[in-house]
Amino acid sequence: MRLPIYTAAFTGLMASPALAADLELSLEIPRLTVAEYHRPYVAVWIETQDKAAVKTLAVWYDVKMKNQEGEKWLKDMRQWWRRAGRDMTLPADGVSGATRAPGKHQVVFKGGAAPLGNLPAGQYNLVVEAAREVGGTEVLRAPFQWPPKARATSSAKGTSELGAMSVTVKP
Repeated sequence: MRLPIYTAAFTGLMASPALAADLELSLEIPRLTVAEYHRPYVAVWIETQDKAAVKTLAVWYDVKMKNQEGEKWLKDMRQWWRRAGRDMTLPADGVSGATRAPGKHQVVFKGGAAPLGNLPAGQYNLVVEAAREVGGTEVLRAPFQWPPKARATSSAKGTSELGAMSVTVKP
């Protein structure tokens, strides 16, 4: 049986792959000159403009501690914990990871793939919260539009536990 041309053309459009956008995070963890240095625990999540958590993208903590002892300190990232953390089952595949050393770190989240997934269109903030044992806590927010129509970057700068942060979205 032969399909009419317009049906075949329409079917071809439906089968074409959707273009996925990227969300890139560049984050600096500063080296602090303190007597007892510990790597910070870090949570990265997306929130709406009214600060409701949408998705947790990353949680960096001591995942290898015996008896999941590292999880008990996640509560110190209070904003993330109250909005999303306490409802998560940890370790979360593709989200949980080891703490990071001081320096610059790049993480790319692909639209349509875990953990970003299919984020609905809208205006959001990418939020990064850090807490360090025998240290402080700090929260940074950078706004972004999803899906991006063009490449766009926003940034924030920490003053203690976090350094420079930039968020770039690309169609």
